[in-house]
Amino acid sequence: MFWNVLLVAGGMALLIKGADYLVDGASSIAQKFGISTLVIGLTVVAFGTSAPELAVNILSATAGSTDIALGNINGSNIANIFLVLGATALVTRVPVQSRTVIKEVPYMLLGGLMLVVVMLDVVLGDATESIISRTDGLVLLGFFFIFLYYLFLSSKDVPAAKIEKTKRPVWISAGLTVMGLVGLVLGGQFTVSGATGLAAGLGVSESLIALTIVAIGTSLPELVTAIVAAKKGETDLAVGGVVGSNIFNIFLVLGTTSVIAPIPASTTNLTDALVAFGAMIILLIAIHVGNGFLRDKNKDVSRNEGLLFITLYLVYIVFVVIRG
Repeated sequence: MFWNVLLVAGGMALLIKGADYLVDGASSIAQKFGISTLVIGLTVVAFGTSAPELAVNILSATAGSTDIALGNINGSNIANIFLVLGATALVTRVPVQSRTVIKEVPYMLLGGLMLVVVMLDVVLGDATESIISRTDGLVLLGFFFIFLYYLFLSSKDVPAAKIEKTKRPVWISAGLTVMGLVGLVLGGQFTVSGATGLAAGLGVSESLIALTIVAIGTSLPELVTAIVAAKKGETDLAVGGVVGSNIFNIFLVLGTTSVIAPIPASTTNLTDALVAFGAMIILLIAIHVGNGFLRDKNKDVSRNEGLLFITLYLVYIVFVVIRG
């Protein structure tokens, strides 16, 4: 048991540090070639915060632990909204700009809805089991590339800014990138092995471990990014980072995972996907609705809303534990 806990803790540390090295190294390389900070933020940083989920899912899918793969996606998406944004709003106000509300949030909602739909094989057809197939994965990846194309077009609308290029040599940046990738792979292996052993030792399902310990651990990069961004007044990064991470999780991470190995989806998985979709709708309402809905006159996610998000997350965790 202790060894499994150590594997999970060590795996999480490697995942977080690996993502940090990957983002740092890749950002430095991008700046060397004069790529704008906006493009770096929307691609490299967003991918970096979703890299732990991607590493865990690919390794769990190849190991046959599909409950961990799907539970990690649903758990991370729920944690990103209720835990990450909730905790960030309790620390400091989280400003929201119109671009995130108008464009990224609806795309996230589309991802949440598609995640529910691909689990409805039994409901919509004659299938005896719902499976997220390789075809479903290719469709999800298709929407991911559409999203990347949208990001590319959006970056062209932003006025060019002078970029302070890093003084770090390219070979050091490349080394950091490689170290980050190695950390993600090893961290993913340790986390999956430890989580599987922990579930067996405690006599609980892999899905429960994935929805709680693994999901919270892989959401730590989003939590750190959101708090730092909000503290620095980076208005669109706090909410935009969470929204972008959820989009990456569904379209890239789940799409890639299901192409590697089709994922059986149980009624429990569908319930969690519905909770994740509900969390997205609640975020949309909290952003859109004006005075009178736990908000003051400022356009941001307030502390009251943060408290509501944290409360809802705790209720969900209690529900998951009781469900087993």
